Amino acid sequence: MDQGLPNPEAAERVTSREQDAVRLLLLVDGACEPVSDLERADPGLGSAVGVVRTQVRLQKLDFWLRNPDYLADELLTKYEASAEARLLELAGQILDSEEPEVRRYPMLRHHFGAYEPLDDALAVLRSAGLVARRRRGTVDRVRQHDYFLLTAGRTVAREVIRQAPAFQYYVDRVGLVLDLADGRGGSQLKKQQYLQREYAAAARGDRIGSVSVRARARLEELRRQARDGEAGDHG
Repeated sequence: MDQGLPNPEAAERVTSREQDAVRLLLLVDGACEPVSDLERADPGLGSAVGVVRTQVRLQKLDFWLRNPDYLADELLTKYEASAEARLLELAGQILDSEEPEVRRYPMLRHHFGAYEPLDDALAVLRSAGLVARRRRGTVDRVRQHDYFLLTAGRTVAREVIRQAPAFQYYVDRVGLVLDLADGRGGSQLKKQQYLQREYAAAARGDRIGSVSVRARARLEELRRQARDGEAGDHG
């Protein structure tokens, strides 16, 4: 993967290694799928309780988690396709608040879409025995990274929420992100995210710009259409 440096002129809000570690732990906890008996036979995975497969999928889920403006805009896209009022309401809850500004942590744009180095945060989790990573492929070419949640990781994830309820935000958002992802793999999520012009137009190595202004305007237009539709139904 391209490791080019970001444009220093790009808008940038960065997270600490500890913030990244907690967010990733809660993301892996919420997004993991069952582990096979064959995988659990690995000496380091005997206590594994779940796995998130491929770094691409982890990065794309993390993108929506770190960028509430993009998450809300995707909810609007899904609302337009389904007319499910709940989706408009959820997008409104995000865009009517300061969440797109306060909770937004931009990611870099690389060959495979949104990307942020995970090694430092994962090192915190791995050294504490909370998460294990396994590579697939050959010595010369790594084809895939898988991220296993260990029993201790699940315990700590639950304890974090109990001791610091503010982190429930990430648990709730992970649920929303997974609902939006609808079981799609990393490559499919990448294609979906590239449909956003700000995402696709970002230069490689730059931070991906916000869509909050456009998303809020879109929200108001969809609300207006919904009101007009209700007025027509009662006319």
